[in-house]
Amino acid sequence: MLWYPYTQMRQVSELPKMVSGEGVTMHLEDGRSLIDGISSWWAVIHGYNHPVLNAALLTQANKFAHVMLGGMTHNPALDLAAKLVSITPAGLNHVFFSDSGSIGVEVALKMAIQYWKNIGYSGKSKIISLRNGYHGDTFKAMEVSDDSDFTRAFSDVLTRGFILDIPTGGFDADAAQVKEATDALEALLQQEHQNIAAFIVEPIVQCAGGFNIYSPLYLKAARDLCTKYNVLFVFDEVATGFGRTGKLFAAEHAGVTPDIMILGKAMTAGYMGHAATLATTAVFDSFLGDNYEKALMHGPTFMANPLACAVALQSITLIEEENYLQKIARIQAIIREQFDTFSTPAIVAKRTIGALGAIEMKDAACLSGFKEFSQQKGVWLRPIGNVLYLMPPYIITEKELLTILQVMKEWIQQIK
Repeated sequence: MLWYPYTQMRQVSELPKMVSGEGVTMHLEDGRSLIDGISSWWAVIHGYNHPVLNAALLTQANKFAHVMLGGMTHNPALDLAAKLVSITPAGLNHVFFSDSGSIGVEVALKMAIQYWKNIGYSGKSKIISLRNGYHGDTFKAMEVSDDSDFTRAFSDVLTRGFILDIPTGGFDADAAQVKEATDALEALLQQEHQNIAAFIVEPIVQCAGGFNIYSPLYLKAARDLCTKYNVLFVFDEVATGFGRTGKLFAAEHAGVTPDIMILGKAMTAGYMGHAATLATTAVFDSFLGDNYEKALMHGPTFMANPLACAVALQSITLIEEENYLQKIARIQAIIREQFDTFSTPAIVAKRTIGALGAIEMKDAACLSGFKEFSQQKGVWLRPIGNVLYLMPPYIITEKELLTILQVMKEWIQQIK
């Protein structure tokens, strides 16, 4: 029996079975078709069965599908590393590949902790993270994620660091609204900086933890405070990277460079698992030495997989050459326009940024049965808790997007 993720297997009924895909459409074995409103967990940004990406994959497969990166190198890895350095915030000059976003987070935290040890500091091993944050399901990633259904079974064995609140007021919060959160960060750093290795955030948007959006002013202030108190600043852009927030990377909203940045999901356009952890030269140089004692002793078997690198390179080319940021701006405008027409007392908040829209309901019961309802209407959406959201592929047409939004509206408007 296949064991499904985030699922109580005793309650599993017959699931829809996808047999093919084209554009934003998922074709099922029973003859139905669904418009994918969540980019298959936010990764399939160019839709399914994209001919240009297919060609890149096949071209590389006809050369070689995989080779270990230990003691060997290859052009797809070298080219993708160079490309990522060129498009991410200035100063992130070194790229370490891995095979999933969660592992990319593990690598980032290992880098941060070992960095301080390598340059002669002792005791700097704790991590600051944000309430409602989510960074993955491996152990160190769970430690810096907020307590939730994702982590509760392991709460007695996780070594937690410090958790702070995001500022109120959303993306457009002013300095006064951000001040309380930045003051709390500074107070913690003043007291504990000698024990803290890093502060990790999902910049601008906390995705799986509720799609909470906060001000770039907070990131600017946090960047300054981390520098002041000798703490590394880490951006987890696994979900936010490659255009999802309306900028190529969410860091661009604040105009800051973190010490370490993690990329995944959309990097390979949903074709296969792959991630990258980028670091500044200061971080990288701390690992240089005459023996393995200072080296980063981590090496996933499938890091820099040539197929993944080839597809990622072509995906980035599509983003750059086909005006994807303009497509995303149009998606944002349509979502906001339609959300303005959603009205029911059950709505707690509406949140939009880039190609992302989320409706927070008063409780999860409001969305009980929605997944089945949306499938009957020809749409694939999957709420998280009490939040109904969409994160469509960037190639979606206006008609397809309006179909998704109408399904959401029909459900929400009938809630008493």
